[in-house]
Amino acid sequence: MRNFQITHWCHEVIRSQVPGGGFYIDATMGKGKDTEFLCELAGDSGHVLAFDIQQEAVRMTESLLKQRGFAERAELILDGHENMGLYVKEESADAICFNFGYLPGGSHKIATSADTSLAAVTQGLRILKHGGMMSLCIYSGGDTGFEEKEKLLAYLKTLPPKEYTVIVNQYYNRENNPPMPVFIFKN
Repeated sequence: MRNFQITHWCHEVIRSQVPGGGFYIDATMGKGKDTEFLCELAGDSGHVLAFDIQQEAVRMTESLLKQRGFAERAELILDGHENMGLYVKEESADAICFNFGYLPGGSHKIATSADTSLAAVTQGLRILKHGGMMSLCIYSGGDTGFEEKEKLLAYLKTLPPKEYTVIVNQYYNRENNPPMPVFIFKN
């Protein structure tokens, strides 16, 4: 693995830890790159749910999945990630991806927030199967990024170690508050 971009790093860890052909959730659809990756992992027998609050994100993701021939593998939901529990039963997902922040190239005024992100991660942990994992791409900076990062990390520190393994990574020699990849494994 030579690509050290945070999303690529998260995809490689997921690929190494999660079985193919399962059920996966992209909690923050954006331009659809995580959804595309999860559809690839799902293959013909798996399924993906993807969430976003912006119609533009749904449109871009839908177009990407059609181009790749993955449209039948995913259900795209125009709703906030904090509501994923309304669509999915507990202990059903093999993996859940979060990529916090704003839609790349979109308005910085429309971004994930500390409270809804914390609610979504909490729900996601209930939705994960035992043996499943969650990846968090945490970006700090901007209007809400520092608060979101601090709240998420404080919450993750309280998770019981017999139930969860939390691995927090950092780009140690990069300036300007680099993103932070975090992995949570449900034991």
